[in-house]
Amino acid sequence: MRKFDYSFLLNYAIPNSIVPLLFNLARLQTLAGSFQVAYPQVFENLQKIARVQSVKGSNAIEGICTTDERIKSLVNDNTEPRNHNEKEIVGYRDALNEIHNKYQSLDIKQKDILALHNIMLTPNDSPYKGKYKNVDNVIMETHIDGTRRVHFTPVSAKETPFAMEQLELAFYAGRQESSINYLLLVPCYILDFLCIHPFNDGNGRISRLLSLLLLYHGGYDIGKYVSFENIINQNKEAYYEALKQSSLGWETNENTYWPFVENFLITLVKCYNELDRRYEIVNNKKLSKAERIKETILQTLGPISKEELHNIWPDISFNTIEAELNKLCKEGTIKKIGTTKGVKYQRL
Repeated sequence: MRKFDYSFLLNYAIPNSIVPLLFNLARLQTLAGSFQVAYPQVFENLQKIARVQSVKGSNAIEGICTTDERIKSLVNDNTEPRNHNEKEIVGYRDALNEIHNKYQSLDIKQKDILALHNIMLTPNDSPYKGKYKNVDNVIMETHIDGTRRVHFTPVSAKETPFAMEQLELAFYAGRQESSINYLLLVPCYILDFLCIHPFNDGNGRISRLLSLLLLYHGGYDIGKYVSFENIINQNKEAYYEALKQSSLGWETNENTYWPFVENFLITLVKCYNELDRRYEIVNNKKLSKAERIKETILQTLGPISKEELHNIWPDISFNTIEAELNKLCKEGTIKKIGTTKGVKYQRL
């Protein structure tokens, strides 16, 4: 049986690649807090954008999609869902609202996790809502030739309630240790949750909701203003690779948490960097849509795609973005990189 114990974080040598991420996050959290106090209206606008992107991003990771227009309507206007996918989207919206509005009264107790799961799967009236899995499951990987193999075997259905109890207690024990960095503890918990895979359906989405909840408890409310889920979706290949590396040997307590921890922290840093970029632009209320596109590219160090620009500014259509990109290219302000579907743009 898997043993859950985070005491290794007390005296384990932290990899060199993770140390600067922790220092950077402490600085970014303080900076974001000062912005938030000084400009509450700006952050209110950012929150509206992030809410839509969180619902879209977390569901997109699982292949649950609809049009951008429908997602905005479902999230902002409480529009009635039309089909299975839209009911899944509405369910995540409701669970996300629960996190944002009631995080102070929620924790990782089993009853709270099951309640979130129930909220998320209620719109589709799933028979699995609010219950741990009733059958054993496996995590498979599919090769290019179409063949499949079992990558990972989670905890059995019979052992799941006990495993979740032990996971909960291990996290509480780790949280009480003042010498354990909270930002290391959270991704360790999330990895173990994913490896238990406690539900028939919705494990990935619940893990992202729990990530937000635990970050809130640690004073990191960045997920309210920049979509943590959307950043994962934009970099999901790296996310799945880190999850794969850290789950190897998990069943026999021989895995390493560090690849997943590092990916988690990098995602968080990207959220804060995105907040800084959006804050600078949104704070200038006189900017037109075209000017927002231009300023975003000029403030981005690396290349950026049309899709990424639309993720940052979901109120700007692809047609408007494309027209402005063509104009900036002709002016010599930016350059196009690549000629295929993955084309990106970079400041000169």
